[in-house]
Amino acid sequence: MDPDGQPRCGILLLDKPLGLSSNVALQRVRALLGRPKAGHTGSLDPLATGMLPICVGEATKLAGALLAGAKGYTVQMRLGERTDTGDAEGQVIERAAVPPLDHALIEAALATYRGPQLQVPPMYSALKRDGQPLYKLARQGLSVERAPREIDIKVLELLDFTVDSLRARVECSKGTYIRTLVEQLGSALGSVAHVTSLRRDFVEPFRDVPMCTLEQIAAMAADFPLLPSDLAVGHLPLLRLSPAQSRAISFGQAVESAGVPLGELRLYDASGRFLGLALASADGRVAPARLFAAAIARCRN
Repeated sequence: MDPDGQPRCGILLLDKPLGLSSNVALQRVRALLGRPKAGHTGSLDPLATGMLPICVGEATKLAGALLAGAKGYTVQMRLGERTDTGDAEGQVIERAAVPPLDHALIEAALATYRGPQLQVPPMYSALKRDGQPLYKLARQGLSVERAPREIDIKVLELLDFTVDSLRARVECSKGTYIRTLVEQLGSALGSVAHVTSLRRDFVEPFRDVPMCTLEQIAAMAADFPLLPSDLAVGHLPLLRLSPAQSRAISFGQAVESAGVPLGELRLYDASGRFLGLALASADGRVAPARLFAAAIARCRN
């Protein structure tokens, strides 16, 4: 509970440790915080570490905004071996010689995969076919056709390399599979490759916001501070409502507000309290979309 006796609400940026699935990490955080309603945004494989945003309480209503954000990674790849999972947790299914590497060869390969493109998701993914996750089918030795998806790799930068490995920085759109990218780079370099380590450095809009560890959360338990929920939607236009408008919105009624941009808005009452999201239409009306119950309840008093 917060100081006003309301259920806690906000965002926690977990530095997910190596070896835990995103769901196991989420459940450990929930246990430490007193088991509030919570959900993570953007799964990380057990092999991966780094930023896992966790929405607590009513902040789960804003999870979609974080899923849609760009992401940054540091990836280490091993050349000469391809695995069935695309990473070091899988079985080696192909070996190939590694050509002599130099900056010019690597840069040419990286340049091929910068920018907007189509990418076919890997079989070892959480995407579903007829309600069944693809990774479950893959574990049965099955492979099904996957439709290519539009992605955008905004940054693909070499950090360092050895005779059979390289480390790179990636900034990409949602839906990008780094394991697939690494396999593509292995092919472009005249060999095969798989991921040996992966760290998610940030999820927009939290590029420069510090993460916390499970140990840090455990030290403070239920008193661990959460980031304000509205940080997840700071890119949306802001609309501050009058007391009368806040009251109307709290009962699900649309209000008139001239001059606001069309589409999603973040709403605040006259005191600056975040109320949730609304949709502005061309007729000048603003209709509630995803409101925070605890906040709007105060608008009715």
